[in-house]
Amino acid sequence: MKTLYEATTIAIGGRKGKVKSEDGPLDLNLSVPKSMGGSGGDGANPEQFFGAAYAACFGGAIQAVAENEKIKIDNDKLSVSATIGFCKDEDGFFLEATLDCYIPGVDIKTGEDLVESAHEICPFSKATRDNITVRLNLLLDE
Repeated sequence: MKTLYEATTIAIGGRKGKVKSEDGPLDLNLSVPKSMGGSGGDGANPEQFFGAAYAACFGGAIQAVAENEKIKIDNDKLSVSATIGFCKDEDGFFLEATLDCYIPGVDIKTGEDLVESAHEICPFSKATRDNITVRLNLLLDE
């Protein structure tokens, strides 16, 4: 195994604190959503960070699969929207994710194949596999 990149980010003060990346570009306040008993506030939360990271990584995986399969896609219009749910049941708290993938210019079969293949290679999908429910959707033009 060869590590290609490492990022270090520190969280101070838990969900009501702040996060900062070691090298500086990430420096944000955190707040707890009202639906989770917090004040809301204008800070971000871990689910938003996770969703942003998962969506970006999954989009990159779609691009990698398309390039490998020699499928032309419009990288500027490709989008992945990640909805991360913070859930609770009798066993405690858990996450769930829904990835809505928009790949304009491909037919349904090609789009579905790209999304499924991306789910196999995306590091975030690998990390969540068999740990949380991940729903994959292909969005289509009307």
